Amino acid sequence: MPRPHISMRKIRDALRLTLHEGLSLRQTAASLQMPFTTVGDHLRRAKAAGLTWPLPEGLDDDALEALLFSTEAPPTVVRPLPEWAKVHVELRRPHVTLMLLWLEHREAFPEAHAYSQFCELYRRWRRHVDVVMRQDHKAGEKLFVDFPGHRIPIYDERTGELAFEAELFVAVLGASSYLYAEAVRSQELLHWVSAHVHAFEALGGCPAIVVCDNLRSGVTRPHRYEPDVNATYQDMAAHYGVAVIPARSYKPRDKAKVEAGVLLAERWIMARVRNQRFRSLAEANVEIARLAEWMNDRPFKRLAGSRASVFAELDRPALRPLPATRYEFATWRRAKVNIDYHIEDRAQRHYYSVPYALAGEAVDLRLSAGVVEVFHRHRRVASHLRRFAPGYSTDPAHMPESHRRHAAWTPGRIISWAAKTGPAAASLVEAILAARRHPEQGFRSCLGIVRLGDRYGAERLEAACKRALAARAHSYRSVESILRTGLDKTPLPAEAAPVPAHPDHDNLRGPGYYQ
Repeated sequence: MPRPHISMRKIRDALRLTLHEGLSLRQTAASLQMPFTTVGDHLRRAKAAGLTWPLPEGLDDDALEALLFSTEAPPTVVRPLPEWAKVHVELRRPHVTLMLLWLEHREAFPEAHAYSQFCELYRRWRRHVDVVMRQDHKAGEKLFVDFPGHRIPIYDERTGELAFEAELFVAVLGASSYLYAEAVRSQELLHWVSAHVHAFEALGGCPAIVVCDNLRSGVTRPHRYEPDVNATYQDMAAHYGVAVIPARSYKPRDKAKVEAGVLLAERWIMARVRNQRFRSLAEANVEIARLAEWMNDRPFKRLAGSRASVFAELDRPALRPLPATRYEFATWRRAKVNIDYHIEDRAQRHYYSVPYALAGEAVDLRLSAGVVEVFHRHRRVASHLRRFAPGYSTDPAHMPESHRRHAAWTPGRIISWAAKTGPAAASLVEAILAARRHPEQGFRSCLGIVRLGDRYGAERLEAACKRALAARAHSYRSVESILRTGLDKTPLPAEAAPVPAHPDHDNLRGPGYYQ
């Protein structure tokens, strides 16, 4: 008969009340709030063991229990138990469950415990494991990132004075608790993203998820259900195929793994370097890398191996491979296309063209060190080499047809077009452009003169241009009138005085101006 779940103190009271006080079984049961059948069972066992009241002096609870329940048959089958530490580690592998591990154990030992008892024994064992290793994390799944509250001073190499205080970036893998640490100049977006890139490269792969705090560089607008992740940070995550999941505000358990890692970094890295004077970030990171390696190699207290060994066994094989190219840092911003179908890089005051049909539309601008990309509804519509000086970068393909034709008009090209008719036509066009304050003011007159050749022929146009030059009639109307009236067919007077040359003056442009 199995022993009822009643404390030995109540059993002693039941024996005292029945054997010494003379109460009945029901009175004793009512007093102690026990079933009277249980009281009778205890009394029969005491009589069978030869016990009376008072009990023998020095009889402790263990000895009393042995006397009362010695008739219970010991278990006839010794059920083998697995190595719970190995079960704990195996559960972090992808798709491994307790049911699978129990089946494998049962195949090796058919007499092993049933599944429910197997799970209960594992849970009992896990309650005694170090809190740092108790959490359930799948191999290669999550990387937790954060900054401690303290900073590392960096001193100027020449003056020895404090230059700035560096932040310590800490990244911890969920399954192995493997830790990566790096000193960065600040928590600004550039250093935040670069530290992630360095962490992925140091780990030799990418996790599936990055869990970050709600700092400004990572999350532009914290929210319990739909936080807004910074566009550049999201762009970096997309490049490496990583999902960013910000922790909920004021929910430290969401990132308990990195909180523990930050605590370790503060105790075993920042505290160890507190008396050192670093002259550069590179010098600080050499020492930080050495201490992080030492910490990862330290053996666990209650589990076999170390962070480094568990990382090599579990996390490292489960990480996703790095992409072929390293992420190039770029900033994102929203912009509205101007009426002239250009958007502005405010930092450099340079304007870049987009397809003219997007004038007035809102677009996303991605600015990297070498390229400017424009996206409309997640589709790239323009790309330019980045310029670091004020000005315009215009792709002719982005212009309307009429604008493209107008953009093709340059003094040199117009003179070249006129030269195909003859030297007189080229000289007349050049004289018209030189007479205008801005050459663009003469473009239409010159193009009109060149197109007269389509109607009257190149030979007559050349003769008309000679007559216009001789008469100093530098205009489209003059040439058109000469051709319309047929004066181009009349020989020029032999005694016509040559056209006097223009006097030299700084404000007058010559042919070289248009080359």
